[in-house]
Amino acid sequence: MSHCIARIFESLLRFLWPAPEWYRPPAEPPAAPPIDVPPAPGRPPEPVLRGEDSPLVRPYLLAHEQRERARRQRARRRALWLAVHGIDIGPRLIHDVEVVA
Repeated sequence: MSHCIARIFESLLRFLWPAPEWYRPPAEPPAAPPIDVPPAPGRPPEPVLRGEDSPLVRPYLLAHEQRERARRQRARRRALWLAVHGIDIGPRLIHDVEVVA
């Protein structure tokens, strides 16, 4: 069916836009004898990447880890500053043993 439609459109286009008289379809070049050419050396195939091997990480995961790290650093600094002023807010559990002040 598509060949019939193509022939109809081809004849319609030839009727609407005839080729100029100076135009001749190019002649086919003479067939060259087959030459035995070895295949060109190609690159080795790329390895399949797994998600675990990729260094890319979702930015929201990194942001969460950075916020947690900053929060722990602020808590340590706050505890040190308060300890300098005589206030003990240190950890209540040290090595899974409850410490009382």
